[in-house]
Amino acid sequence: MLDFTPWNTLLQTYVDDQGRVDYARWQQQALPELDAWLTSLPNTLDGLVTEDSLALLINLYNALTIQQVLKHYPIDSILPKVLGLPNWLAFWRFFNRSLYTLDGQAVSLNNVEHDRLRPQFKEPRIHFAVVCASVGCPILRNEAYWPDIVEAQLETDAHRFIHNHDKVRYDTEAGVLYCSKIFKWYGQDFLRSAPSIPEYIGTYLPSNPPLSPLTEVRYLPYDWSLNQQSIP
Repeated sequence: MLDFTPWNTLLQTYVDDQGRVDYARWQQQALPELDAWLTSLPNTLDGLVTEDSLALLINLYNALTIQQVLKHYPIDSILPKVLGLPNWLAFWRFFNRSLYTLDGQAVSLNNVEHDRLRPQFKEPRIHFAVVCASVGCPILRNEAYWPDIVEAQLETDAHRFIHNHDKVRYDTEAGVLYCSKIFKWYGQDFLRSAPSIPEYIGTYLPSNPPLSPLTEVRYLPYDWSLNQQSIP
């Protein structure tokens, strides 16, 4: 049986309602609890209904991300810099390092997202739920995803992301839609649900005139700073 209660408790304790994480306190007080919960999870999706699998994989992705940060904290970003230049090798390792065994295979964050979540569910709203510990990511919920309400949670996530002025905004005078690079990186996923990126966004962000395939799109810079609470 899936038990997300320990993960839910950790999120409520160490994540605020803006998705910012108190990594220092979590690292000091409860990293073993996170490790223990991850160890308790099933290592197969066999026998799970769709909602169970979806909630499990989203929670797993976010928990593994947090676990990696906690084990290397203090850090300022998952995209560290060496001599002022981005350390792309460390960044690659963050997403491609094997962290968990699922259905007999060692999996990384990229495996969970690109080999499991995206092809299995074909659900673009997962991009508003999985969080890579960066400010540019969606807000990390301070609660677990639960099988019986995961659909409603994803819908709330989509609405919250698209109504976040730092992630999406429409300049009505210029006719320009500014949006997160998430819509660029995973454009094909969103185009399964709408004919164009502006039209997908328009289902959550009504405008006059309505967003259309002709709406100019410009992608915002992505902020790789760590999604941490302010350090006193």
